[in-house]
Amino acid sequence: MALSRELYERAKKLIPGGVNSPVRAYDPYPFFVKRAEGSKIYDVDGHEYIDYVMGYGALLLGHSPREVVSALRDAVEDGLLYGAPTEDEVLLAERIHKLYPSIEMVRLTNTGLEATMHAIRLARGYSGKRKILKFEGCYHGAHDTLLVKAGSGALTFGIPSSLGVLEDLAKHTLVSRYNDIELTEKIVKENKDDLAAIIVEPVAVNVGLIKPKIEFLRSLRELTDDVDAVLIFDEVVTGFRLAPGGAQEYYNIRADLTTLGKALGGGLPISAFGGREEIMKNLSPLGKVYQAGTYSGNPLSTRAALAVLKYIEGNRHLYNEMKLKVEKICKEVLEFIEDKKLEATITYLESMFQIFFTSREIYNYEDVKTSDINKFKTYFHNLLKSGVFIPPSQFETCFMSTAHTHRDVEETIHSIENSLMKLEK
Repeated sequence: MALSRELYERAKKLIPGGVNSPVRAYDPYPFFVKRAEGSKIYDVDGHEYIDYVMGYGALLLGHSPREVVSALRDAVEDGLLYGAPTEDEVLLAERIHKLYPSIEMVRLTNTGLEATMHAIRLARGYSGKRKILKFEGCYHGAHDTLLVKAGSGALTFGIPSSLGVLEDLAKHTLVSRYNDIELTEKIVKENKDDLAAIIVEPVAVNVGLIKPKIEFLRSLRELTDDVDAVLIFDEVVTGFRLAPGGAQEYYNIRADLTTLGKALGGGLPISAFGGREEIMKNLSPLGKVYQAGTYSGNPLSTRAALAVLKYIEGNRHLYNEMKLKVEKICKEVLEFIEDKKLEATITYLESMFQIFFTSREIYNYEDVKTSDINKFKTYFHNLLKSGVFIPPSQFETCFMSTAHTHRDVEETIHSIENSLMKLEK
C-alpha cells in the first residue's frame, strides 16, 4: 500500500475527511508531502511534481526561498513569541505603506479570514451601517458574514451557503454578479442608506480565474463614494502577486480598506488589513471597534514578510519573467485546443492561470459553472500522473513562482497537451 494512502486512512479516523482544509481533498486520496524546494514538491512515496498550487498563491518566491529561510533562522534564535511589540512590526508597516499608498495605517493579523472579518467589522463600525455587498463566487474566508455564494471549496462541494450560518447574519449580506455594473448599481442604490461596504476580489481567483473589466472596478469606486460606503479590496491573493503594489498598483484604483495575506508571508501565516487613517483610527485601543490577536505580528511571520517585501522591491523584473512564462504555457495550450477543436478555454493574468472545460468566455460565476467539472477532475489526475500538481478543484487558480524554470514550462506544456488528448479518448 502506498504510504500516502496509509496516512490518509489513519487521518480519516481523526481528521474530518482526512484533511485540515477541504480544498486538499480529492479521490481516491491526496498525496502526502514529505518536502518541497523551489518549484518542486515531493510526496512520501518518492514522487516529484512541478507545483502550480504554490500554497494557493502564497509562495511567490517558490518553496523555501533562501531569503525567507535565512531570515527565519535568525528570528528563531531571537525568540518565538513575545506578547509585546517589536521594531520589525514597525518596519513591516512602513514597507506595506510604501507599496500600498492607500494603506495609511495597517493592523497585522494571521490569516486572510481574520483580515476580511475584521475589515468588515471595522467598515460597519465606522459607517454605522449594517449591509455588506459581495459578488457571486468571490471567497473572503469561511466566516459567517461572507460565506454566502462563496467560491473556493464552498463551490467545489456545492455549498454556496454553509450550514451553521445564521439567517439573521446572512440577510445583511447582499450578492451581485461579478463584472455586472448595472446590476451592482441597482443593488447599491436600493440599499444605499444601510450599505456599509462593498467587498470584492479585484481579480476573482477563488472561482477559477476571472479577470475584471476595468470599468467594473472603477464603477465600484464611484458607487461607494456616491453612497458613503467603504470599498474593500480583498487582495489576500493578488497582494504582492499581481504587482508589488497588488491590484491597486496594477489597475490604478485605490480602495478604502485592503486585506492582504498569502504572498506577504512567503509561506508563513500572516495577513493584514489597512486603509484610510480616518477609518483605521476606529480600531481599539484608539476607537470602539475591537480587534485583537495573540499571534498578530508574531516575530517569525513578521521577519519572513520583511524578507519577502525587501526582495520583491529590489527585483521587480521577476514579475515580467513570471508573466512571460505563463503566457508561453497558455498561448501554446490555447493553440493546441483550437487545433484539436477541443471544448476548453484558458484565462490568465500575470503569474496566474486556469483552464475551463467550456466554450464560453469567462466573465462571471455563471460562466464558470458551465465548465465540465468531471472533465476537470480527469484532467487533474492526468496531470498528476505526469508529474504536474495543480489545484484539484476547478474553482481554484494555478500560480507561477519565481522558482519555476524554462524547463518546468516546457514539461508543463507537454503534460497539459497530453492530458487534454487523453480526455478525448
